[in-house]
Amino acid sequence: MTMSEEETNAMRALQGLENGSSSVRLKAAMAVGTTPDPRFVDKLIERCAIEPEFFVREILTWALTRHASSMTVPKLIDELRSERAQARSQALHTLSKIGDRQGWPAITRALLTDADDEVARSAWRAAVVLVPDDEGAELAEVLTTQLGRGERETQLSLSRALIALGEVIMPALRAAMTDLDPRVRRHAIATERLWNDPEAGFEFAIEEAKRVVALGATGREE
Repeated sequence: MTMSEEETNAMRALQGLENGSSSVRLKAAMAVGTTPDPRFVDKLIERCAIEPEFFVREILTWALTRHASSMTVPKLIDELRSERAQARSQALHTLSKIGDRQGWPAITRALLTDADDEVARSAWRAAVVLVPDDEGAELAEVLTTQLGRGERETQLSLSRALIALGEVIMPALRAAMTDLDPRVRRHAIATERLWNDPEAGFEFAIEEAKRVVALGATGREE
């Protein structure tokens, strides 16, 4: 019995996802997303965990969003327990793109405080998308424990996540402004500056915050 043209194309796409050429993998991922098929889901998720090229991972994620969330979300949640950091990070990224709030309970404190910066950043973004309206303040409290962490890119990701939560961040953010760690205070103050003036930019906000902390203040100069 010969394979149908559809099955042949499916086999070709699945094989293409493992090709040594990134352009071939990209085309294969686009083909899979263009013609969704439940048989592709496991391979797409498996490839997300090991794909070295960012732009190919983005298309793999897009392809997964083209499949039914009832099929993809449980499998992505399983990936969050992987020992491979990229598997956790990409699964979180994909959950944020799918936007199905059934994924929210899987965004644990352990992921939000993951030792790997990319995993933590992906968790922050996913949490902000998936958090129920009545749990925003609790999420803000967890996120503010990460203030002062990492380099500028990581700090900016956290500030953006906090700001996206809205007004509920203010009690936790203001508490962080009096933290004993000057890095935490600077980051908290910079986040408030960015909240008040999004056009100012993070670099300006962090420099302003450094000056404020150096003056031993938490607001304006006297």
